[in-house]
Amino acid sequence: MTFNDKLQAYLQLTRFDKPVGIELLLWPTLWGVMLAAMGHAQQQGATAGLPSLKIFVIFALGAIFMRAAGCAINDFADRKVDGHVTRTKGRPLADGRLSAKEAIAAFLVLVLLSASLLFFLPVSVFYWSLGAVILAFIYPFMKRYTHLPQVFLAAAFGWAIPMAYVAIQGSPDIWCWLLFVAYMCWTVAYDTQYAMADREDDLKIGVKSTAILFGRHDMIIISLLQTLFLLIMGVVMWHYFAPTTLGLTPVFGLALVAMMFAKQNSACASRQALACFQAFLANIWVGRYVFALIAIACLWTTFNG
Repeated sequence: MTFNDKLQAYLQLTRFDKPVGIELLLWPTLWGVMLAAMGHAQQQGATAGLPSLKIFVIFALGAIFMRAAGCAINDFADRKVDGHVTRTKGRPLADGRLSAKEAIAAFLVLVLLSASLLFFLPVSVFYWSLGAVILAFIYPFMKRYTHLPQVFLAAAFGWAIPMAYVAIQGSPDIWCWLLFVAYMCWTVAYDTQYAMADREDDLKIGVKSTAILFGRHDMIIISLLQTLFLLIMGVVMWHYFAPTTLGLTPVFGLALVAMMFAKQNSACASRQALACFQAFLANIWVGRYVFALIAIACLWTTFNG
């Protein structure tokens, strides 16, 4: 195998060739960074505040590295079943282009790269980061033992939110955990859409998922999770922005997210694999839009009182 072939295999292992997953982790991490800075400023008696560029960049890089690490350990965990699934049979461990040892090595390198960022943060963030590493390592194996691997994925992806609050405020507060729960609701919903695309293959090979657990109630439960996300995010937005000149404007801004969810669910109602996968992909626009909504609100309140 040539150097270019090997490089391409590593890019596919870590999904750097498919940045959708990076965005699904990156944007919510930055929601946490922005809102933690907002809360910290309000605790200090200011109307609003923005995170430092250093904190912003560190958490953005950490999200990118840890998502790639998660993909590497996921492919290691699924190396014996990916070849039996239509969508994943071309992954580098499934087709033999990379070995299990190479996948573990890539995971460790990426975790170490992410860990190196902790030198620039308070030591308390290091202790919280151990939870992220543990969750990132165990969640790919959960589909062997529970029908709720999507919950473990949500916790692994969302752990950056309390870490951001620890880095900026010193400790997580109730608003941090509400944001975390909202994020978990959204993640379980979109990862169930993802699992719906693989449901038939998963049933054949004995892999568990929320799509299988929910069965014919899948769309109802996805809709309920999305509704919970909107309600909790509305409360969080109300807390941070209602006292400012923006009032409830950011809360009303979530109406567009409700429309995005309605469009996704309309597509998923057919339960066709491609339609479910396209609905899953559409969630990057939810992440982008909510980040833009929070960022604009934070900037507005910081510079306009």
